[in-house]
Amino acid sequence: MSKFYQPQGIQMIGTQRSGSNLLRVILDQSEAIASPHPPHILVTFVPLLQFYGPLDENAYKILINDVVDYVEANPVPWEGISLSRDWIFENSTVYSLFEINRLIYEQATMAKNARYWCCKSMANVHYADELEKHNPGLKYIYLYRDGRDVAVSFKKAIVGEKHIYHLAQQWVYDQQACIDLAERIGDDRFFALNYETLITQPEMLIRKLCGFLEIDYRDNMLSFYNSNESKATAAAGEMWQNLEKPIMTNNKGKFHKELTPQEIEIFELLSHQVLTRLDYPLFTALNNTELLTPEAIEAYNAENGLLKKEILSNARQSDLDRRELQLQILADIKNKVV
Repeated sequence: MSKFYQPQGIQMIGTQRSGSNLLRVILDQSEAIASPHPPHILVTFVPLLQFYGPLDENAYKILINDVVDYVEANPVPWEGISLSRDWIFENSTVYSLFEINRLIYEQATMAKNARYWCCKSMANVHYADELEKHNPGLKYIYLYRDGRDVAVSFKKAIVGEKHIYHLAQQWVYDQQACIDLAERIGDDRFFALNYETLITQPEMLIRKLCGFLEIDYRDNMLSFYNSNESKATAAAGEMWQNLEKPIMTNNKGKFHKELTPQEIEIFELLSHQVLTRLDYPLFTALNNTELLTPEAIEAYNAENGLLKKEILSNARQSDLDRRELQLQILADIKNKVV
């Protein structure tokens, strides 16, 4: 495998459970974009770099091998994409995890003969400085959704926090990082859109996004649910099942029925400034500060742990099994000595 051209990168940012997989499979219908299901390389491996020691040639090759193993064990396989460990090493200009991340996505792009790769690891916004160094001309798509609906979705998902206090904290942390990045990146490389508009005016919004990316809009982009990628993703986990269906235009405002008044107030106490900044209305008076006392927070921490255990105990066994191989790879990394 040789490198004939320099694909451009797209980094999707925000918080998971905001419609990012929906947007990913829509974009993946374009011949110009390769957008495989994310293995979350950076958020997974940055904390593990300590186990590799200084990244000399030998340690770097081991890191490449481990990352590729992890990608190949992704719950949603990267169909039609064969990753070459040797190619990644030979095309690395520096020994860095961020270089590996870029080159893995470039191989996905080359396999499709596309112009762009698109990474849907939303939390990569917290590595924006490093991404900028390793990805010249990287474009950002900031997808945001009413944080209270994000919380509703996370409560049911196999991943993430479960108590409203922790969900609000994470949402605010992520949105603020995106807002801050927007102030440092030019409009030619930063595109913001919200989930509510995506599901109610999809053609208008996707046409606008295609214009930003300077690619053609195709009608099949909104027929994503017929694609092999959507079907494979839906089959790989209960929380992605909606990808086999047309866009659910009424999938918003669910928190009014699914969160208690107290949960809504806790969320708004923590996030009201960001909610307002993103043009979401508030529904509480924000005066019950007793909900955020140290004693209350201690109780929330305990409940969050219990809720996480409960969601795993009730998860489909097939969903857990699909994650087992990646978990074993991570365990092996922590147990070995480089």
